[in-house]
Amino acid sequence: MNPIDRPRRLRRDGIREMVSETDVDASDLIAPVFVDATTDERTPIETMPGHERVPVEQAVARVEEVLETGVEAVMLFGIPESKDERGSRAWAEDGVVQEATRRVAAETDAYVLTDVCLCEYTSHGHCGVLEDDARNEAEARLTVKNDETLDLLGKIAVSHAEAGADMVAPSGMMDGMVGTIRESLDAAEFSDVPIMSYAAKYESAFYGPFRDAADGAPAFGDRRHYQMDPANRREAIREVELDVAQGADVLMVKPALPYLDIVRDLREEFDHPIAAYNVSGEYAMLHAAAEKGWLDLEEVALESLLSMKRAGADLILTYFAEDVAYAL
Repeated sequence: MNPIDRPRRLRRDGIREMVSETDVDASDLIAPVFVDATTDERTPIETMPGHERVPVEQAVARVEEVLETGVEAVMLFGIPESKDERGSRAWAEDGVVQEATRRVAAETDAYVLTDVCLCEYTSHGHCGVLEDDARNEAEARLTVKNDETLDLLGKIAVSHAEAGADMVAPSGMMDGMVGTIRESLDAAEFSDVPIMSYAAKYESAFYGPFRDAADGAPAFGDRRHYQMDPANRREAIREVELDVAQGADVLMVKPALPYLDIVRDLREEFDHPIAAYNVSGEYAMLHAAAEKGWLDLEEVALESLLSMKRAGADLILTYFAEDVAYAL
């Protein structure tokens, strides 16, 4: 008996593309850019092939390279000239992200997002102000002062908005961070600056190359006391509900590939735009496999981004942004 239903009929060239359910466009992508105040030349990031730290003087040129591919948005991350216990360079008027943002906003048409966190700026590498009894490697119960850290995150966000950021993106996973930043922005008359919250950010093993790139690895301990447990799915809804109630405009899931179920859950539960962060470890593992000849890098990069869009992501922050945009 011949089958009546033949799905293969719609897989032929000509019609296959017309009935495709999901696509990735360059305008869906956000490209990370690392700006380094400690160097006057571009420095390759060994664990992230194809990416570099660039000095402030070359931030505009680097962003223009991104724009040439069709990608319209960038996320700026900073490596400061100095660090201290509180990360005070994070909100300095002449800080690395502030200087880069001013230049990029003034000289390009890029949509500029900025990372609002303290880990790149603190001498201990954690995302906030440490408890007084948690300052040595032997301390087993590292904790960050949540509410004191909130005040600093508000100052950072305002400093980025003053420099010209189009959107700020808090990533520290502090309770109440979105509400504090929203209040701070509104009080400084930046009520039109939206917040992309890293609303469901997991304590993941996939962040290693980024910590090399941004010089943000903890000097001791880990971040399990403020980032989410990878075992928890239901908790993500609770976290995101809190951020939505506090005024988050875009909701981020980080990482992406190991957490596509979370992306889908948020898509079904919330009407807000959903972003997925295709993190450095995901990028590095595909590059490593491609270098051994085990995978075609261009094909697996696009397929991985398609999986994020199919799961429900509207935006993707990815180190593949330029390569995929070229391919498209």
